[in-house]
Amino acid sequence: MSAFSEPAQRHAILPLLAAGLLLAATTAGAQETKSQLKGLQLSNDQPIQIQSDKLEIQQQSNTAQFTGNVKVVQGTTTLQAGSMVVHYTAQGGGSISSGDADIEKIEVADKVFLQSGTQEATADTGTFNLIDEVFVLKGDKVVLSEGKNVFVGCQLTVLMRTGEAKLDACGGRVMIQLDPKSRKTAN
Repeated sequence: MSAFSEPAQRHAILPLLAAGLLLAATTAGAQETKSQLKGLQLSNDQPIQIQSDKLEIQQQSNTAQFTGNVKVVQGTTTLQAGSMVVHYTAQGGGSISSGDADIEKIEVADKVFLQSGTQEATADTGTFNLIDEVFVLKGDKVVLSEGKNVFVGCQLTVLMRTGEAKLDACGGRVMIQLDPKSRKTAN
């Protein structure tokens, strides 16, 4: 159990990135950036559509492996990757194919693309831990963008319950490009 959260609902849900990057803190010479992803939430009430070239369900290991052009759509969120492995716990002898399973973790790899609303993120791999409500995108170059605002590092960690995000540089430096015209003005 993570120090960040209480047990989460884990039925067929995907994290949703929503609008609103607010830079919360950076330190001089920092190698990480923290921000708030407003509206980040877990969605348990919208249908999920998954497409792939191949699906293999392994009951023994409680996994479902999607390979080849994986595309997951839920509401306004789209996730694409070369492969996706869903780890689950079957309820009362049920299975993931019958809908009687709790998803614990989703792993994606091979050119990960995540889009929700006006935000997009790209990475080499990603892990969505639905028990701890944390998702991590990793790669040589992890890019998070909203319009002309761009954040680049090697690892993006998001606490789904709070929307708190941290971008690490992994020995290099975090790069940020902010467009002053994107700032909202008060009425």
